[in-house]
Order: sequence, then C-alpha cells, then structure tokens
Amino acid sequence: MITRFSLPLAVAAALALPSTASARVIELGGSLPAAAPSCPASCQAIGRVSGYQAKVGSVRHPFQVKTRGKIVAFSITLGKPKASQVDFFNKLFGGPPQVRLSILRHETRNRYRLTGQSDVFQLDQYFGSTPTFALTRPLTVKKGYIVALTVPTWAPAFAVNLGKDQIWRSSRDPKRCDDVQQQAAQDVRGSLRTYGCLYKTARLLYSATFVPQPQPTVTPPRKRTTR
Repeated sequence: MITRFSLPLAVAAALALPSTASARVIELGGSLPAAAPSCPASCQAIGRVSGYQAKVGSVRHPFQVKTRGKIVAFSITLGKPKASQVDFFNKLFGGPPQVRLSILRHETRNRYRLTGQSDVFQLDQYFGSTPTFALTRPLTVKKGYIVALTVPTWAPAFAVNLGKDQIWRSSRDPKRCDDVQQQAAQDVRGSLRTYGCLYKTARLLYSATFVPQPQPTVTPPRKRTTR
C-alpha cells in the first residue's frame, strides 16, 4: 500500500537513499504561476487520458527533465466539486476520481513511449486541497523524459479560461480531440502512444518532485596494475 506523506517527509526519505544522497531537489512545475481549479464554479475535469503541460506563459516544457535522476513524489491541486458534480463525473467516466504519474520518452514526432508509472491514487478524500503523494518506488528518468499525469477515471485538477499561452498535450486520438469520453489513458508500460491533441487556455494542476543523480566532484584514483 502506498502511503501519503507531506512533501518534506517525501524529500527527506528520498535524500536518505544512497543513490540520491546530497542531490538537489527540484520541484518540476513548482515555480509556475498559480492557477485556480475550475470546480465548483464552472466545473470541468480531465478524464480517461494521459497528458502533460507543454507551455505556461513563456515557460516551455516545464515537465521535461534536464538530467538523469528519480521522481520521488508528486502534488496535485484539486477543486472542490459539489455532490451533484461528483455524481455526474463518476457516471461519465466510470468511477471515482483517480490519478497516477507517468514517465514518457519521446520517440518520433508526437509519439511517446511509457517507460514507468506510479500506482493509482484515490482523490475523493482530498477535494479542495493540494495533496502530495510519495512514491514507494521512485521512477527513473533520463534527460529529455517528460513527467505526465494519467487519469484512469477523472480528476478535478483542471484550470480553464486562461491565456492562449497555456497549452497542454493529451494522448487522445488526434482525429477525435474533442471526444473526452474515449478511453485514452496510457497505462501499458513500454507502449507507444500519439500525443497529437493540443489544447490551449487550460492547465493541468500538478507538480513532481525530482532528485537529480548526484555528480561526482572528485575523480577516483586509478587502480594500480600488478605485474
């Protein structure tokens, strides 16, 4: 069972690991300007899809990692939908709100391979807050990998009516980008999926805690050879 921790505890646990000791912790998406989730006022949710934020203002690819390391936790900002809205989304998307973190490797054009994925987290206990979930098994990332969200059912972690410089990309069929009920969540490790649907004026409200692999500062002594 995966346990929910506060962010400081998640980071402390990560730094206790030998492979990540002394590494600088980075919150991917943590420095982006705040945005309010749409629920309950004009409540919209993301459903049955994988996606990532491609641009926020002048910041491009905020969830693309720059070097090898580990994703050890993630946070998600949730709206507080009304009971009637929860019932509507549960019926529309086939179950209560859930989310998991996904790691994508770019292959060709808009095609991405799923290299790793967290377990599924239930969200209905955390409406109206920003929970942080620590991963029992950190996810390995390399330079250029993308940290994305996968929503098996639905999640009220969505900000709308923003500027045209707010852009996210999804795994939906490029010929049916407006069909929000299609089952487009990428959940098979090693699978390829086209992320050909680009949406403007909206944000996926999440961040991910990244611990880079530490870089040696001292060259190890050369081993002496015996004759």
